[in-house]
Amino acid sequence: MSASLIYYQDCPFCHSQDIHPLLVAKDHTVSKENFEIWHCGQCTNRFTQSIPDLHHIGPYYHAEAYVSHTDTNKGLINQLYHWVRSYTLGNKRRLIKSISGLQAGSLLDIGAGTGAFAHTMSVAGWNVTALEPDAVARENAANKYGLKLQAADEIYTLPENAFDVITLWHVLEHVHDIHGYFERFRKLLKPHGKLVIAVPNYTSKDATVYGQHWAAWDVPRHLYHFSPAGMQHLAHLKGFNVTEMYPMWFDAFYVSMLSEQYKTGSSQLVSAFWNGLRSNIRALGDKRKCSSVIYIMSRNS
Repeated sequence: MSASLIYYQDCPFCHSQDIHPLLVAKDHTVSKENFEIWHCGQCTNRFTQSIPDLHHIGPYYHAEAYVSHTDTNKGLINQLYHWVRSYTLGNKRRLIKSISGLQAGSLLDIGAGTGAFAHTMSVAGWNVTALEPDAVARENAANKYGLKLQAADEIYTLPENAFDVITLWHVLEHVHDIHGYFERFRKLLKPHGKLVIAVPNYTSKDATVYGQHWAAWDVPRHLYHFSPAGMQHLAHLKGFNVTEMYPMWFDAFYVSMLSEQYKTGSSQLVSAFWNGLRSNIRALGDKRKCSSVIYIMSRNS
């Protein structure tokens, strides 16, 4: 096996050896390669096996279709993504104000992409620091919003006890140094600060329907795959408590549209809408079943 690949002998979250291969998913976005996804019987989280290491993962993000980096609006799905994003940015702003109890404060946005959320919070009066590993995305943020995003490794040099809120919107699943990041979160947050993490949920109905074709596997860019129980286990392990969970209703439709394309070769909008709707109906009574979940965390000491 190449030295640039990471092969896990135990769970990357809880280090249990109760792990086994579960399914094989395809990288539909860039390489067309197949990757194994493994399951941990102890913490119930999952992970992509034999992933490229931090220094070799970059080429797997180099595609115009990767909207979070290029901000492309080519194609129906990406156009719908932009339309929904303009609505959800307002929801995110209101959520941050609500959970923090602040009209304005200090915010660290990790994995800022092209800077849409960082810009929204900055306009709302927040003091925003934003990190983004991809140079193309940082350049797009500068051109579109005049933002100067910092490289991701700046997380290790930022001042401690400095932020009221730290946000990761569909970012944690991309982070190689997940344990190191959580240790930094504890140091960077103020005593009553909030950590906000949004990730896909493999226990959702749309994940079950699409199986290996579920778009939110997004291998190998998604290094990890979380269940609500697994996220709570990880949070506790790293000194945090999950205090609240919120659903991300639009994700079921967006992921279902991509999944239909991966499964059938076309968007199949009717089927995608139906499967997204079924997923959300199932989650109405239990937000832990939503296609993506927002976890609000506080330090436990």
